Amino acid sequence: QVQLVESGGGLVQAGGSLKLSCAASGRTFNFANYAMAWFRQTPGKEREFVAHVTWSGGDTYYAGSVKGRFAISRNDAKNTVYLQMNSLKPGDTAVYYCAAEWTTGPSPYYMDWQSYDYWGQGTQVTVSS
Repeated sequence: QVQLVESGGGLVQAGGSLKLSCAASGRTFNFANYAMAWFRQTPGKEREFVAHVTWSGGDTYYAGSVKGRFAISRNDAKNTVYLQMNSLKPGDTAVYYCAAEWTTGPSPYYMDWQSYDYWGQGTQVTVSS
């Protein structure tokens, strides 16, 4: 059984910052074999790709709407992936989910939520104007 647990969400004013964390655990779960990503979702809309970090940590990818403002990183010693969010805008308001994809190679469909094997329960981020 694999568990992903997000934390760090909350209410922040526009222009502010938040750092989300996602801790992964599981008896046979080897974090180093998973690419990790963050998605977000608002009511009535599809889950939207935000950021992805490869299993090696060597490459990162971002949605155009967050590039230059958000940064994804991973700490394999702590089985944790992070999302540093700066210059937040009201349009960033959503439930943020972390996701894990088993792979030791490229992730060509990293923007597709269906590529991921495990999901967290989500954490709410609200940005006020």
